[in-house]
Amino acid sequence: MTVVVARRALWSRDFSLYFVARSVALMGDAMLPIAVTLGVLRLYGPVGVGVVLAAWMAAFGGLVLFGGVFADWFTARKMMIGADLLRVVTHLVIAFAFFAGRPALWLLIVMSALSGVGAALFQPGVNSMIPQIADDPQRANAILRVADAVARLVGPGLAGVIVLLGGAGVVYAVNAGTFAISAVCLLALRVRLAPVTGSKLIKDLRAGWREFRSRTWMWSVILVWSVYGITLFGPSWPLGAELVTKSLGESAFVIGVTGEGVGSILGGLIAMRYRPSRPLFSGAVAMIAFMAMPLVIALRLPLPYIVSAMILAGAAWAFWSVMWATSVQTQVPGEVLNRVTAYEVAGSVLSIPIGQSLAPAVGARVGADTVLLFGCATGLLGIVVLLATPAVRNLRAVTKAE
Repeated sequence: MTVVVARRALWSRDFSLYFVARSVALMGDAMLPIAVTLGVLRLYGPVGVGVVLAAWMAAFGGLVLFGGVFADWFTARKMMIGADLLRVVTHLVIAFAFFAGRPALWLLIVMSALSGVGAALFQPGVNSMIPQIADDPQRANAILRVADAVARLVGPGLAGVIVLLGGAGVVYAVNAGTFAISAVCLLALRVRLAPVTGSKLIKDLRAGWREFRSRTWMWSVILVWSVYGITLFGPSWPLGAELVTKSLGESAFVIGVTGEGVGSILGGLIAMRYRPSRPLFSGAVAMIAFMAMPLVIALRLPLPYIVSAMILAGAAWAFWSVMWATSVQTQVPGEVLNRVTAYEVAGSVLSIPIGQSLAPAVGARVGADTVLLFGCATGLLGIVVLLATPAVRNLRAVTKAE
């Protein structure tokens, strides 16, 4: 059964500006992992890649809760603009460090952590902004997911070429420019929400926690995602990059990530048209295909298999992301959406730096392929848990009254 929604004009002035802001920044985000992976991998190996990525994720996960409260206090728009400007500075610092020679590992870690702070201040406002500028949240989320997918498709290949020809510093400089454009577009938005006044930090955090824990479907998913962070999401990037580059070369890794972008476009387009009455059920079923990625990489299959698996993983992740974001945006009241978003985002990502930092060491002892196979197994088990949870399985789609 699907939900039918009458279409309204989506491309308003505010949504168009927001689309440009997100699309440009997403392109920079898609280029950045290649710069980190190839640039840092050459200098400090897989351990360096894991630590730099973990520094970003730890700062993001540790501060995103406060970002949700600050978004209520100062409005999401102002927090997002400030976060963009902070990331402009951090990426320019890293860019100049690469231009000057061999950047110190501690500098990469510190700047990566500060960039994670910027993301923590930015992310809670993403969910609350969509209902303010779009009447059809699922369609808006799907369009943004397609933009993300196009960025993932074009960004890695572009970043790979730039790294090979000009070095990682150029990618960081370009990324700083994307955040600057995002800040300008957000500044031009006409959305002018009033900040929450007379609130206290601890009180607002507790209120957000009460709203979060009252929704079984939400915390059930986050519990599964917390396990995924350690066993699946965290290890996949550093160990996957290591296995693919060692057996097939750096170009194969870039091609594989580009294949993930192709899959994400397909998943976003499907989510734009298909409106299941039980979005999380459909999203969880789709996520089964995601597990093909760690499986194929761990088995060290030829490049065509890796690309196919990455396409499946990208499509599954894009479809799930739209179903999840739309469920959060439509099921949670707007006055607490920033804080609830902060809790669900924090719960989703806090465990990822643990997986990123531990994966290289564990992989060195038991084998990177073993770690990825274990992640695949726990991933499938997590899907079983989600589908067996009534609150997740039976959550119904919410649509605005026409």
